[in-house]
Amino acid sequence: MAPAQRCPLCRQTFFCGRGHVYSRKHQRQLKTALDRLLLQVEAARRAIRTAQVERYVPEHERCCWCLCCSCEVRKHLSHGNLTVLHGGLLEHLASPEHKKATNRFWWENKAEVHMKEKFLISPQDYARFKKSMVKGLDSYEEKEDEVIKEMAAQIREVEHSRQEVVRSVLEVGFPWRSQSTSGSARPRRGIFSTWKLERDKQESARVGNIHSGATPPWMVQDEEYSSGNQQIGPSYEEFLKEKEKQKLKKLPPDRVGANFDHSSSTSAGWLPSFGRVWNNGRRWQSRHQFKTEAAARNKQQSHKGKNRLVS
Repeated sequence: MAPAQRCPLCRQTFFCGRGHVYSRKHQRQLKTALDRLLLQVEAARRAIRTAQVERYVPEHERCCWCLCCSCEVRKHLSHGNLTVLHGGLLEHLASPEHKKATNRFWWENKAEVHMKEKFLISPQDYARFKKSMVKGLDSYEEKEDEVIKEMAAQIREVEHSRQEVVRSVLEVGFPWRSQSTSGSARPRRGIFSTWKLERDKQESARVGNIHSGATPPWMVQDEEYSSGNQQIGPSYEEFLKEKEKQKLKKLPPDRVGANFDHSSSTSAGWLPSFGRVWNNGRRWQSRHQFKTEAAARNKQQSHKGKNRLVS
């Protein structure tokens, strides 16, 4: 029996020696893997004549699996803040190491011979790609210069409009004063700032500030709270009363003593009258009396509810 061998494409161990590479399953797995790699190689070949240069983004760090070399290869070529699309894969396909690994892979897996050239990049094609990459970098720099010029033009336009607005405001508030400078009338740009400074000085002299010994604004008390006797919020007694009310709301409304007035004045001989504890007679009589009163009360409540619905 032949020694056990491991096939990375089929992901299984076989004992039939070299005959496994000729099996139908191995050839099917080989064709599927090569077709998957061929899509990426064809996309890279299209970039040979017209190299695309873009601004670097984290997605450009993506890698692809080289089936021939059994390793990961960077798909794009990045340097600084620029990225050449498919540059890394083309550089790998044109390397002599990849060519040697491709020959060995084709011999070990018995792949179709006419397919091998599709996975290799000749030195002439790679040199053509370098020339197109230089052209792509030049065109990218030109586009960046145009964008910078457009942004500078927009900034100048915004600045010019801002100056026009400021000039119109100054013309309305302060008329131009003629000056004998080079025989032409020129505006005094410091009038507005001088006037504002003088006004601030007058207000500070009238009101006073921390430099003149006056009380700072954050230390001055408001007139509403200057007395100090006004209380903010409810008192502690009101809080306790509200807390007690909230506790009573959780209890059943028909409990014994629910409607008892605790604030009423009573004599020393007072006895509780609720619950019929001190009534004369038997307890079943008290029970029947309580049921009769409860039924009458429920009937009265139902009548009130119907009247509300009708109205």
